[in-house]
Amino acid sequence: MSAAFLFSACGLVAIGVGAFGLFANQHLLRRILALNILNSGVFLVLGGLGRRDAEAGADAVPQAIIITGIVVSFAAAALAVNLAVRLLQETGRMELPGEGSSDEPGDA
Repeated sequence: MSAAFLFSACGLVAIGVGAFGLFANQHLLRRILALNILNSGVFLVLGGLGRRDAEAGADAVPQAIIITGIVVSFAAAALAVNLAVRLLQETGRMELPGEGSSDEPGDA
């Protein structure tokens, strides 16, 4: 078993865990963490695919995409946490309106 296959397999597991956490949780911070796990899985799969041929070395394009993706995902996570804190200050809840709440008009 090569290292590239192991990275790709672990990445697929992380993608599955992150997708499950993203859809199964109602709490916003848990969803943000699940999205970060999903992003890490994508980076592992890209790294594993970029390292298919051990003699030729790693391809530089997937490495550049991974590094750029890490920076973008960090910025997106910071923005998401900022918006979640703002929602907590405004509503007192860490859930989106309409998800598990009964304060919508028409609900009795």
